[in-house]
Amino acid sequence: MFDHTSRYYQIKDAVYETEDGKRVIYKLRRMLPQGSEMSALSVVTVLEGDRPDLVTARAVGDPEQFWRICDANDAMDPFQITDRPGRLLKIPNIKI
Repeated sequence: MFDHTSRYYQIKDAVYETEDGKRVIYKLRRMLPQGSEMSALSVVTVLEGDRPDLVTARAVGDPEQFWRICDANDAMDPFQITDRPGRLLKIPNIKI
């Protein structure tokens, strides 16, 4: 269902059964890691006009991995990581 690079790939499935017997499969909650506990591969500076995908493409070569940078910087909203030009972002070690 999810690509191996998705934040939900390793999350286990659960099943909810409705009153009429229909089974609904869903993913369990993804617990967010603590950014302070993640090691940094590097640090990048947010530039004027940056978006999460642009920063991630520049830093790790895959714009779809922005969620990993959000995790490392304790950002629930991806746009929090690029809302202040000049901000330093921790780039975690990303294995794709």
